[in-house]
Amino acid sequence: MTPQGGITPASNQHRYNCSVTLRLYDSKAHALLDFTPIVPGKVGIYVCGPTVQSAPHIGHLRSALAYDQLRRWLTHSGYAVTFVRNVTDIDDKILINAAESAAQGRPEEWWALAYRVELEFTAAYNAIGVLPPTYEPRATASIPEMQAIIARLIERGHAYAADDASGDVYFDTVSWPQYGALTNQKLDDMAPAADSDSRGKKDVRDFALWKGHKAGEPLSAAWHSPWGAGRPGWHIECSAMSTKYLGAQFDIHGGGLDLRFPHHENELAQSHAAGDPFANYWLHNGLVAITGQKMSKSLGNSVFAADLIAAARPVVLRYYLGAAHYRSTLEYHEGALAEAEAAVSRIEGFLERAERRLADTRFAGTEEHAIPDAFREAMDDDLSVPQAIAVIHETVRAGNAALDDEDFAEAASLLGQVLAMTDVLGINPLAPEWSGQNLSGADRALATLVERLVSDRETARKGRDFATADRIRDELGQAGISIEDTPTGAHWSLDG
Repeated sequence: MTPQGGITPASNQHRYNCSVTLRLYDSKAHALLDFTPIVPGKVGIYVCGPTVQSAPHIGHLRSALAYDQLRRWLTHSGYAVTFVRNVTDIDDKILINAAESAAQGRPEEWWALAYRVELEFTAAYNAIGVLPPTYEPRATASIPEMQAIIARLIERGHAYAADDASGDVYFDTVSWPQYGALTNQKLDDMAPAADSDSRGKKDVRDFALWKGHKAGEPLSAAWHSPWGAGRPGWHIECSAMSTKYLGAQFDIHGGGLDLRFPHHENELAQSHAAGDPFANYWLHNGLVAITGQKMSKSLGNSVFAADLIAAARPVVLRYYLGAAHYRSTLEYHEGALAEAEAAVSRIEGFLERAERRLADTRFAGTEEHAIPDAFREAMDDDLSVPQAIAVIHETVRAGNAALDDEDFAEAASLLGQVLAMTDVLGINPLAPEWSGQNLSGADRALATLVERLVSDRETARKGRDFATADRIRDELGQAGISIEDTPTGAHWSLDG
């Protein structure tokens, strides 16, 4: 495998241009930095994927979508992107959840639980249009690479095997003066590491690299090692998988803000201590708040992916999850999806109207899919998607005005811009990936009623019963539904 290998950009229309200036907020530098890839024209990205212990929730979707937007923008800008997102399929919580299920009369092997939940994550990602990663390694497939890093750390004096015959191996935090560099913390101010008990530790802040097998744990969750049978600690998994697929040094490491400490701090320390340059840029997406409260299991306010997908069209859900800046807190509240539906409907209404009105003109099919400068500038400014979406809606308004004025040349140009921008963000409601989405029961009922009234109005007009036709139009207008009479018939849309 060649480190820094890439996938082909989605379109040959956009070629790599060294003058492109993308600025990203580096969490380690605590500053906006110009992005310069290690290899010109190529980008290697590693994103911490899910620990497959239980069903995905809104936070998982938000994080996956944030890095999908980054990947899509880099690809549009001409970079060949290698995107790696791991699956943590061995972990304390997975073993605990499997044991609890068995105790409740639902026996399930830990690896079966992990795979079942992994499939739930994949289905949720697919539903909202998150592109599949170039590589999606499971932790259990990289045990030899983890053991190799641990051995290097021991050899360099930055890790030690516990002397209590437990089989545990720990990172020696005191041995690494740079520990705390990512989160700008001093060792003396850090709390004890909570990823393992303190048996055999030299310092309570030392974290586990290898966990010796304990009585009561399934033998299937233990691997042979120079230190005894056991399994990897959480942090070493990502150091091994990222460098296995991207090389000892790669461009971008991403993940949720909740992973900065201790997970990413420990990744950085152990990788540097083992001699790997590791990631050049560190990105972290914001978390999700439920009506002002941070989402957490303890508060019982988790919003699960399955419920979200059932509550809105997937393209609407993608729009909502990606509309806030990736570093900000995403607020979920009653009515949030309805607001997103209205916004998507405005875009959808313009696209359908423009294609319909241009169909019988010489401008049909002439639109150039060009990205406006304002959109490009927003995306290059640390993926300022809110500003980029504002450009989309401004262009939609201008496009509708051009159609009202029957300026079809301008309308075609603006149609192409809207298509290009929404395609980049993956929110073009007319794109093939969103076709066949079922309307909700309420939407189907509304569509049936409105189409019946529109048909009644058309019948009245043909019979020159203009009073009835006008009354139907006025009643629909009062309900927020617009009627547009065209040479191909009447078409209705929701006002937004």
